[in-house]
Amino acid sequence: MPLSTQSQPENDEYILIASLDNVRNLSNILKAISFKDHAIFNATQNGLKVTVEDSKCLQANAFIQADIFQEFTLKEDVVGFQVNLTVLLDCLTIFGGSTVPGVMTALKMCYNGYGYPLTLFLEEGGVVTVCKINTQEPEEPLDFDFCSTNVTNKVILQSDSLKEAFSELDMTSEILQLTMSPSHPYFRLSTFGNSGNAHYDYPKDSEMMELFQCTKTQTNRYKMSLLKPSTKALALSCKVSVRTDSRGFLSLQYLVRNDDGQICFVEYYCCPDEEADEE
Repeated sequence: MPLSTQSQPENDEYILIASLDNVRNLSNILKAISFKDHAIFNATQNGLKVTVEDSKCLQANAFIQADIFQEFTLKEDVVGFQVNLTVLLDCLTIFGGSTVPGVMTALKMCYNGYGYPLTLFLEEGGVVTVCKINTQEPEEPLDFDFCSTNVTNKVILQSDSLKEAFSELDMTSEILQLTMSPSHPYFRLSTFGNSGNAHYDYPKDSEMMELFQCTKTQTNRYKMSLLKPSTKALALSCKVSVRTDSRGFLSLQYLVRNDDGQICFVEYYCCPDEEADEE
């Protein structure tokens, strides 16, 4: 790791140190959940969990495992803080996020505890930039109480097929209707927009369908405005798991491979549209 400048304080000052040879392995996954300014960081020995929420109806979580980092040191069981995600991403891409082969920006991210800033040391081509971002005490993330025992329906799709569906559906529709069923139509996406009603069906034996586990017929509606942020994660992913529970809550779990081929996960939870349910 080339970040060994005199401007860096001693490592023993920090309760969290996370280093990457390629900052894109962090910045890309954070872009997949950047739909609100503030993000809650939660560090454990397993790695980093970053949470972003919107109006108590949508939650996105990015999971970056500890072994993704070249160094991941944590001196407490759990370290949490809240930070402005927009500012953080601006800092992480301060060198322009180069995609030139062989040119990488290295990162060392350090945190010294409550009341201290998040300190970033970024190095590219021998030039080191130090950024300090104010942190706040983390708010308690919403508990969507989405547990596997309450999951009624689950499918795993190749992401390309879902990207194709979103490109064909009418995005002027205020809602997306999702039907999952053990019988026809199995897995259907529906919109009701300016150009009329549109449906996109997946047969359960489709080669794009890696897993089909549906125990009962469920039709739920979700606000399109809440689902649109998840398309950022969809664009980066290679597979997506779609699950609904007995309450109609939706879980979209995206499998994302970083530049080094390592696997990270981004998960979105979305509440069903109650107004549509009442109609």
